Amino acid sequence: MTGQEKKAEPEDAALFRTAVGLVKPLPDQNRIKPHTPPHKPLLRSSVQPPEIPDTLSDFAAENAPDEFLSNGLSRMTLRKLRRGNWPIQDRLDLHGNNSDAARKLLQEFLHEVTQRGSRCVLVIHGKGLNSRGGEAVLSKLTRHWLAQHPHVLAFCNASPKEGGSGAALVLLKVKP
Repeated sequence: MTGQEKKAEPEDAALFRTAVGLVKPLPDQNRIKPHTPPHKPLLRSSVQPPEIPDTLSDFAAENAPDEFLSNGLSRMTLRKLRRGNWPIQDRLDLHGNNSDAARKLLQEFLHEVTQRGSRCVLVIHGKGLNSRGGEAVLSKLTRHWLAQHPHVLAFCNASPKEGGSGAALVLLKVKP
């Protein structure tokens, strides 16, 4: 018991019983008793996952665009992405990572979602409010890396409920 809690006084209990009146228990129902599912063992494979080459550059990240549209695509594609035409199929949160870890996580994530055939994903990079100097380092770098990635067709700011300028909505090429 914490210091705030105290035992009910007998007169309080009596007052409660008179206020509530006669209580009739609910009838037993055919309910399944909750049980915890058995833990699934971790599958360990002797085969190493394929190494994903680090092809994304940090050079000139200061010029990272807020929006990106791959060559040959209509501006309507970017408008549809902004309006939420494609449902978000997966998301990655890069908060708290340094730039090297974030780049590696982003590459692994994009590789994985393109293998699964995902079309639209959300990459949360944050707004840089807790960064030294308030500079959004991951925001600039993430958008710079996305613009370089071969499977990224377009990206833009997410909707306000999904993170606004602290997240990028990304449209990916569908693997044939």
